[in-house]
Amino acid sequence: MAQASAVIDVLKRELKARGLTYAQIAKRIGMSEASVKRMFSERTFTLARLDQILSAAGIEFAELTRQFGREEHLLTRLTEAQEREIVAEPKLFLVAVAVLNLMSFSDIVAEYTLPNAEVVGLLARLDRIGIIELLPNNRIRLKIARTFAWIPNGPIQQTFKNHAQDFFDSAFSGAGETMLLLNGRLSRTAQLALVDKLKRVAREFSAQHIDDATLPLGERPPISLLLACRPWTPALWRPFERGQGKSAGRLVRR
Repeated sequence: MAQASAVIDVLKRELKARGLTYAQIAKRIGMSEASVKRMFSERTFTLARLDQILSAAGIEFAELTRQFGREEHLLTRLTEAQEREIVAEPKLFLVAVAVLNLMSFSDIVAEYTLPNAEVVGLLARLDRIGIIELLPNNRIRLKIARTFAWIPNGPIQQTFKNHAQDFFDSAFSGAGETMLLLNGRLSRTAQLALVDKLKRVAREFSAQHIDDATLPLGERPPISLLLACRPWTPALWRPFERGQGKSAGRLVRR
């Protein structure tokens, strides 16, 4: 099942690279768009249906399997020097995040006030860094693995953390928004189990991100998910803790 899911992920990336939407595929194979969306999200493909979609998209099965074999050679992480190069220039950082968000060249120039030629130049730099392969007609193929992540506490994570206050400038009361802050005391075993659950939520978020990749840009507005947990006591309470500055102090600074 894991291999079948990986093949479907590759297929979605190939459809995105060709600028094909679920609606276009649905029309070509005589299905409703909703049915095609459900088929991709539930990953329920018969071999006959897969062959039909490949034919409609102009993708050879051998090409798909070659892309599947590339997974082990894709990037799972950048070097610190590469991350520093990306964050050093806001426009390059913007386009890097855009392509990771599965935006096409036309999406980028439609969404941002960057000239076409400048976007091409920025994409060429990302090609050199190794995040993407810039194909003819400015098509983009990602060269990152499904397990790709920024360096923990590296240049890019630090940049996001430095701008985190902007993220919290909201009541989190709108549609599709929520903020939950929970405090409690859990055993070490329970803490580790909680971390595993949060990582599972992150994987589900990433999977949905890929599932929605073939939708038009206007139907998938940007959304950010922040997951974090750590042993922590708010600074205003720390002066009242017994042993403050010793074991308790070490705990809250982890």
